[in-house]
Amino acid sequence: MSININSSRRLYQEIGLTLQSLIRSGKFKVGDRLPPERDIAEEMQVSRSVVREAIIMLELQQLVEVRKGSGVYIIDIPKAAKTHIVNQVDEGSDIGPFEHLQARQVLESQIASFAAENVTKNDISKLREALDIERQQLETGLSDYDGDKMFHLCIAKASQNSVLSDIIRELWERREESSMWRQLHTRITDTEYRKAWLEDHEAILLALQRRDPDSARKAMWQHLENVKQTLFTLSDVDDPKFDGYLFR
Repeated sequence: MSININSSRRLYQEIGLTLQSLIRSGKFKVGDRLPPERDIAEEMQVSRSVVREAIIMLELQQLVEVRKGSGVYIIDIPKAAKTHIVNQVDEGSDIGPFEHLQARQVLESQIASFAAENVTKNDISKLREALDIERQQLETGLSDYDGDKMFHLCIAKASQNSVLSDIIRELWERREESSMWRQLHTRITDTEYRKAWLEDHEAILLALQRRDPDSARKAMWQHLENVKQTLFTLSDVDDPKFDGYLFR
């Protein structure tokens, strides 16, 4: 499979358009199952996370349907005109969820380290409040992420750098507005993973309380790595016999 690289598009969009072309060419017909993500990733020489994002894009275009434990099936054949319109609407308009998480991992781990050197007693109080909200939401079964968002924004604010704080706030806003994020979460029904994320947050807070920049950086990096791995595993739809990897 050849990929036509366009610098104005994200990589998952290039993979999605390549899959569109293969479907439209007649290689697949309605009702056929796409090859497993692992096979597509190996053939196109990209990570499975990028392929996952490309398939989410095709889901949003109502070209494929994912069936848990079975795979991804063709439900419509894209027309050339329709594909052109979709390209114009989607080009550069949304970030893939795993690309988004990678960016957060790089940025927030360093911000947590910086915050450990600048955190105030008031910041610590706000972070504890955020964790209390998270616990209440878990205990009551609420699906809101208010406590989670508050925790991460408070750490950015604890850096005492308004530019860093604005960057993290913008990343959260882009996540909340993202159709890709919403579609990813339609595949996930088990929310027990949020308990593990709360434990991650507690470890980050402990490092901040100790004013330990290295531990804070490592704890945040590991937390967001756990988020990536958990969301990837829980959103998997391939036949269980195909094992996976996240990033090459």
